[in-house]
Parts: sequence; C-alpha cells; structure tokens
Amino acid sequence: MRLDRRGQNRSLFPALLSWRISGRSVTSAVRWGRRAPPFRRSGVSWLDHALTLVAGFSPTKVFILFGVKTFVSGRPYWWQWFTILSLDATAVAVSWQALFGRVAGVSLHPVHRWVLASSVWCAYTADRWIEGWRLSPERTLTQRHYYSVRWRWPIFFLWWLVLAADLGVALLSLNRREFSAGLLLLGPVLLYLFSHQFFHRRHPWRLPKEICVAALMCGGVTVFLLAQPNVALTPLLTLSGGFAFLCLANTALISVWEREVDESQDQDSLAKRSQRAARVAHILPWAGAVAALVWALGLSNEWSQRGFLCVTVSSALLGLVDLFESRIGRQLARVLSDAVLLTPLIALVRIGA
Repeated sequence: MRLDRRGQNRSLFPALLSWRISGRSVTSAVRWGRRAPPFRRSGVSWLDHALTLVAGFSPTKVFILFGVKTFVSGRPYWWQWFTILSLDATAVAVSWQALFGRVAGVSLHPVHRWVLASSVWCAYTADRWIEGWRLSPERTLTQRHYYSVRWRWPIFFLWWLVLAADLGVALLSLNRREFSAGLLLLGPVLLYLFSHQFFHRRHPWRLPKEICVAALMCGGVTVFLLAQPNVALTPLLTLSGGFAFLCLANTALISVWEREVDESQDQDSLAKRSQRAARVAHILPWAGAVAALVWALGLSNEWSQRGFLCVTVSSALLGLVDLFESRIGRQLARVLSDAVLLTPLIALVRIGA
C-alpha cells in the first residue's frame, strides 16, 4: 500500500474497489500520482446511460481509466506514441488516399503511398520542430511538443534522411506529370510553414491554421489521383469536399480542446481568435455527419457511397469524442480525434473481402 504525504491510500486496487462499490465518484480511481477531475453526472450523462444499456458497460468509465490523468512532460501514455511520432496524420492520409483511388477508379502504386506518407510526416514534423525551437521544455504542454524540444537534433537528422528518401523515390519512380503535381503542392506547404511560423505569426488577417491544414491535407491525398489521365473527376472532387470539411472539424475541435496550450506557447488558433468560432466548432462534426449521410443516400455509385459513409461515421465519432472530452481529458481526446478518421480502413477491408 502506498501512502501520500497526508497518509491517504494511493494504491490502485483499493481505489478501484472503492469506486466500484460506491459508483458515485472516480476521483480516487485515477490517482496515478495526482488527483484527477471528478466524475460529474451532468452534460452527457443521458448519452452515457444510453450507451451503457446498449453496450453493457459505461464508455465514460472506460475512457477515464485511459484519459483523465494529469499531464507530465516526458511521461507519455502508451496510446500517445502514435501522435508523438507524427504517424497519426500519416496513417489518415494514406488510408483516405486508398479510398479516394477506389472512388476515382484509379489504381495507385505503393510508390504513391510512400511519397504521400513521407511528405505528410515531414510536413508535420517540421511544423512541430519549428514550433519547438521557440519553446523551452518547461513551456510545453503536450507530449508531441516536448519530444520535439527534447530530441531536437536527432529529429533534425532523421527528418533530412526521410526527406532524401522521399525525394529520391519521387525522382526515380514518378512520371513527369505526377512529379509536377507534387511540386505544385509543395509551394503551398512551404508558404504555410514560413507564413504561420515566421513572417505572419501575429498578423490579424492571417488565414487560420486549421483551414490551411484541412486544405493541405485534402490536396495531399488527391494530388496523385488528379494527375492520372483516366481519373473520374466528379466523384473525386465531391468526396474531397466532404473530406476537407471533416479535416476542418477535426482541427477546429483540437483548437478548442488545446486552447490553453496555444496560449502558453503563443500560438494562434481558431478558438483563440473568436468565441463564436469555438462554439461553431462543436457543431461542425454533427453538421458534416448529417450532410454526408444525406448525400450518400442519394448516390448510386457504390464506391462514392462508401466514401461518404466513411465521412458520416468519422464525423459522428468525432462529435462523440467532443461530447466526452471534458471527462476523458484533452490528451486522450486528441489521440481519438485522429483515430476516428481511419474509417476508410474498415471500408477497404470489406472491399478486399
């Protein structure tokens, strides 16, 4: 048995046992070294009770065991490593590229997946590395920024190795049309990095980074498909609009959850600019889910319908994560916000089967 300075029991088993018997509070159930926020019966209690009746267990209590914990720099939880290593956005981009290929009737080579994955990884890693250059480890409030500061130079050399492999494969394997399309997208990416991190960091008319990230992610996923001569352009562009809106809902909600992070690190965000924008962010995933579902029901093309159903499911799950964010904590919500975007993997597995 472990006792804190006040002589209270801090061991895990008695805390969980007390929580299980009382069923009234999870404050003592998640004391991994520090006190966690209490389990309040408000807000989404009706949703928690409904899911408990359907699933047979309380999702909130399960999430709390993983999410409601105090942030400690340099001590990430196992489920945060995918985000710390910038692999979450990479997985999202590659999975949606594969689904877009089905919708557009284009067969992509593994080279296209590698160039997209390595390019997205380099872009996200560079953004965090530049952001971490201005920060000290004491000012970081996220594990991904802490490791960008703590392992600055190993990440720097690894970034150049990945970039060299990316460019080498692109030069040797892509045709001229595909390579030119990639160069056209490189310009906006560099413009975003230099504008948002250096030249226009505090400019009042600067385009919000959430909109820029959503547009660049959509462009990266579709760039090689648009370069193909036999692409089905109309369904591709239609679905790309739904995907861009999904990415915008994702980034907007993250800006709301991590507002204290942006304030501490002197980073601009949509939620910091406007309270109205922060309120609208909570509506975006539900609006996107309804719109995508209505659009999917009116489609006759099977692949396009599957694509919009993926947008529907991802948007609805993102809305649920937002509802539970106050209970599960921003750290787990940040990880889940990208995990729910991987619905194309389920659709592709069903297609393969």
